[in-house]
Amino acid sequence: MTPPPALINRYKWYEVLAIYCGIALFLIFVLSPFVEGFLVSLKPLSQLFSSPYRFWPQNGSFEAYRTMWVSVPGFARYIFNSFLISGSITLIVLIFVIPAAYAFARFDFKGMNVLLGGFLAVKMFSGAVLLIPLFRLMRSIGVLNTYMAMIIPGVAFIIPTGIWLLVTYIKRIPRELDEAAYVDGAGYFYTLRRVIIPVAMPGIMVVAISSFIEAYAQQFIYALTFNSKTEYMPLPVGLFAYFGRQEVIWNELMAASFVGIAPAMIVIFFLQRYLVSGLTAGAVKQ
Repeated sequence: MTPPPALINRYKWYEVLAIYCGIALFLIFVLSPFVEGFLVSLKPLSQLFSSPYRFWPQNGSFEAYRTMWVSVPGFARYIFNSFLISGSITLIVLIFVIPAAYAFARFDFKGMNVLLGGFLAVKMFSGAVLLIPLFRLMRSIGVLNTYMAMIIPGVAFIIPTGIWLLVTYIKRIPRELDEAAYVDGAGYFYTLRRVIIPVAMPGIMVVAISSFIEAYAQQFIYALTFNSKTEYMPLPVGLFAYFGRQEVIWNELMAASFVGIAPAMIVIFFLQRYLVSGLTAGAVKQ
């Protein structure tokens, strides 16, 4: 028996054309801001406000990628701080989220649904609403003007999302794996470490990627509120330094933005490779 034709071949030619045109239109809307930002980084500052506006730069160069380091001294330190803060937040989130998600997915206890709902309710509060209580807390424990002043709030606001994501994934793992481990004499922690974590690695990678991206993006408000020392400032504060009192150095700002997000994109790219490879792995992989 011959297999049925692929689903895409069942469409009429104009339906296939409409599908690809829709995909192309979506990509244009998504990628056009990045393309425009990159072209702005190649333009001289005097050309940005010329009339009529030119989309493609004349005599474009990578000069802004060189001068940006002079305009904001210590910019590399800002990138390092963002990586350190985001990496620390991601690691701490995984340490708390993995056992918590396993407990919510495998055990039934009183108040479980209420507790999960409370975690979700935390995400409904904006970080700006809690700045004053958080500032008093950071001051009382003596972590103002340190990395911890930005790591602690980041961990607190990201953990609920990580738990919800990973609980859903662990629930899809057959309970028979746990029962087989218990029959062999394994305890809960051994089962989590040697059975559940390897199988749930794709879900863990999703939590790691989302946590890293969220931590990398939300550092600005915490840094300005809980920190006054330049040596601890993250990348968003460094980008804000390109906003002068009289003008904004747009080409250097765009260049610094691309330089700043490039390391994060590289890390996410490699994590996605492990994520895709892990999606093909299962509990019965030999």
